[in-house]
Amino acid sequence: MTARRPVGVLPHSLKSRRGTPIPVAVIGGGQAGLSVSYCLRERGIEHVVIERNQVGQEWRERRWDSFCLVTPNWQCRLPGFPYQGDDPDGFMVREQIVQYLEDYVAFFQPPLVEGVSVDGLRRTPSGVFELTTPDGEFTADQVVVATGPYHTASVPRMAERLAAGVEQVHSSRYRNADQLPEGAVLVVGTGQSGCQIAEDLHLAGRQVHLAVGSAPRVARFYRGRDCVAWLDDMGHYAKDIGEFDDAGAVRMRVNHYVTGRDGGRDIDLRAFARDGMRLYGRLTGIEGTRLDFADDLKINLDRADAVAEGIKDSIDAYIAAQGINAPDEARYVPVWEPSEHAASLDLQDAGITSVVWSTGFTRDHRWIEIPAFDGRGYPMHWRGVTSTPGLYFLGLPWQYSWGSGRFEAVGRDAEFLANHIEASRRMADVCGALTGAPSALTSALPIG
Repeated sequence: MTARRPVGVLPHSLKSRRGTPIPVAVIGGGQAGLSVSYCLRERGIEHVVIERNQVGQEWRERRWDSFCLVTPNWQCRLPGFPYQGDDPDGFMVREQIVQYLEDYVAFFQPPLVEGVSVDGLRRTPSGVFELTTPDGEFTADQVVVATGPYHTASVPRMAERLAAGVEQVHSSRYRNADQLPEGAVLVVGTGQSGCQIAEDLHLAGRQVHLAVGSAPRVARFYRGRDCVAWLDDMGHYAKDIGEFDDAGAVRMRVNHYVTGRDGGRDIDLRAFARDGMRLYGRLTGIEGTRLDFADDLKINLDRADAVAEGIKDSIDAYIAAQGINAPDEARYVPVWEPSEHAASLDLQDAGITSVVWSTGFTRDHRWIEIPAFDGRGYPMHWRGVTSTPGLYFLGLPWQYSWGSGRFEAVGRDAEFLANHIEASRRMADVCGALTGAPSALTSALPIG
């Protein structure tokens, strides 16, 4: 995709801030970083948004050609800039998502610096944050880390044992069927990316082999509406993480698979199998051209269906309780069942020439030299506020609610952090006035 600079937006320079503390440094210029920038600007708090590449980079470079949102456009609710198009019930494709973010930048013109990476972050004994960049070192009174959770493509070590000559690509580098060599394709993983890529290849006429994991699914539509609309009315997306007994596990759950492609539809792996796709259980081993699979295909399919039907049960209960007049709808009936366990597969015999690893991402916060993480490397925080004064996180999955890392609710989290940052600044100013001590936070001035 060609990079475009929105009309009216002037480039900012970080070098001009050398020697002068930045009141608030926002690291990351995606939807999270832009959202908190808008909220800080509304409060007259001076800040700088530092983006490693360019706005929308994740959507530009790490999504396939047919990618689209799985949530309806009306759920795009960035602060001050909700979706304003003519298809609220549709699903924006990749180019439209990038345009939405670019339009947001043009709308409020944040103090954005693009093309600069923050390679190190530490806190001095005096409480000031030091940011290391290719343009030099800078200081900040407060820092919002808005780099999201999807940093490094995760590929299992067993991939190293795959026979030479088999093309391997992670889902973040997949674009379309034509980039892969001719022949059948194995897709490993059935989260949202894996299922949608498998469908993309299937629709392109490729023979697809799919290693099925434990991800749940959800129906696209039920009883006359998108399931997302029902769940939104039911308050599901506003439920906070504190309402769960297993909050840690909730944060690590895989998203339900569904698609917004062609107006939205279910992703039914059983239907794919009925139409010729080959399904297997979880991939457990590789040795050259031989692959081994767990005997859990039926269990995984049944559990995914059970989750989808359970969501329908909750919608039925809501409709009944509210006395809503909604059309009845027959429940799902499986269209295919695995007849036997496919314990192994030989790539050469199956004509498989490429593998797409849809195995997710890992977080990489090694550049942050501050003890703000638990034993798993997850940031320790409450609604993005860490125990290190002045350090915040934004845009993490389930940071506070289901929509925390999404267009749906990242703005609510940004509003909360902006309020906390403003309160911290006021407290520092009051303490400085009472004690006569200078406060670094008092240097913040409204942006013109």
